[in-house]
Amino acid sequence: MAMGEGTEVSYVPRGSRIPPAFDPWDPAFLADPYPAYAELRAQGRVIRYEPTDQWLVPHHADVSALLRDRRLGRTYQHRFSHEDFGRTAPPPQHEPFHTLNDFGMLDLEPPDHTRIRRLVSKAFTPRTVERLKPYVERLAAELVDGLVRRGGGDLLAEVAEPLPVAVIAEMLGIPEGDRAPLRPWSADICGMYELSPSPETARRAVQASVEFSAYLRELIAERRAAPGDDLISGLIAAHDEGDRLTEQEMISTAVLLLNAGHEATVNATVNGWWALFRNPGQLAALRADHSLVPSAVEELMRYDTPLQLFERWVLDDIEIDGQLIPRGAELALLFGSANHDPAAFTAPERLDLTRADNPHISFSAGIHYCIGAPLARIELAASMTALLERAPTLRPTGEPDRKPNFVIRGLEGLSVEVG
Repeated sequence: MAMGEGTEVSYVPRGSRIPPAFDPWDPAFLADPYPAYAELRAQGRVIRYEPTDQWLVPHHADVSALLRDRRLGRTYQHRFSHEDFGRTAPPPQHEPFHTLNDFGMLDLEPPDHTRIRRLVSKAFTPRTVERLKPYVERLAAELVDGLVRRGGGDLLAEVAEPLPVAVIAEMLGIPEGDRAPLRPWSADICGMYELSPSPETARRAVQASVEFSAYLRELIAERRAAPGDDLISGLIAAHDEGDRLTEQEMISTAVLLLNAGHEATVNATVNGWWALFRNPGQLAALRADHSLVPSAVEELMRYDTPLQLFERWVLDDIEIDGQLIPRGAELALLFGSANHDPAAFTAPERLDLTRADNPHISFSAGIHYCIGAPLARIELAASMTALLERAPTLRPTGEPDRKPNFVIRGLEGLSVEVG
């Protein structure tokens, strides 16, 4: 779809104000943002949002097309300085976070992105991921068995969180005794991806970046001296036509794989089970027919999207629905809204575990499509299957608290009981 083309949807005139319901810092919005997204989609295809100095893009067709549009980028520094782009450089005290973040392929553009993704793909192969499946399924079963023995507990802390953290740590070759700080480091770093992070959030992200980088630098040195059958060793060995990953690229890649490799999976798990508990008819159908698990995973990722927003910088002027978006602007691509767009999904507000046509964009699209999507699907299916088989009476014990985040959407915990 060309960005200047109209659609059959009728919109109010461009420039209408943001619906009051859209407030990324309001607990009521965070509890259920989807009605506000419907109002946004009725406003138009692109809406200026002054509080964050962004253009909001709420429609599925636009979000999907813009994720593939090379006039946009996750970074602009491959083409422009901060000054040339009309932006202010990050504060010097944030440098450890930005060094770690900016050398990961998620925040790079070609040619560096192409080179790093190609090299990482040599170590992170479908065969490597598939080989992990028995380990993932065994670990999921063990975690669920523990939950059942205790008669319940916090589904997030006891199943949803330890499973993907252990899996990615196992892939990377991080010894079991070293894994305790991984989740806190990841949570602190990911705090910087929220809208307008606080100075304390930035301080914690910087500290985590320093500590995580130092740990990985030592681990990489150990693997250089004594390679193993793990992803860190694979990243060290990966080469192509003389290209190799630098040490910083390896560190940033390992952190990215850990953060992206479990943040979405943890939140998709608890968001998904809370959605199932609130839709007992769908849960009953799933319990009666476990063959629905693959389509249930896709539908739950769509229904309550774990990553609600992804940003893109405008590298060259673009036009959306007759509105010029100039170079230097920032687009906020609203994944959660796109995944509830009635132009792309029949009855999007209905949870339908049998949904066959499900073009959700929870794993992004284009060159930045999630490299770990196959692993995430294996983990989500494994934990869901283990809970269905081993905890068939699983039920919530109360209303969970939602994290006060917008971009990364999840719960503080999900208390459940069994038996």
